[in-house]
Amino acid sequence: MAYVIGDACIACGSCAAECPVEAISAGDDKYVIDPDKCIECGSCANVCPVDAPKPE
Repeated sequence: MAYVIGDACIACGSCAAECPVEAISAGDDKYVIDPDKCIECGSCANVCPVDAPKPE
């Protein structure tokens, strides 16, 4: 069960900077997580100021 980034994302990039496997990239209006790369570590959720990343 990979993490997904919800609509609350403010595109600050803190999640992408924290991801140890570089599974997060900038999308059109928010960041997105590649479910094939995500290792479900939760690092992104721990640093997000708006709690946008959630387990799928």
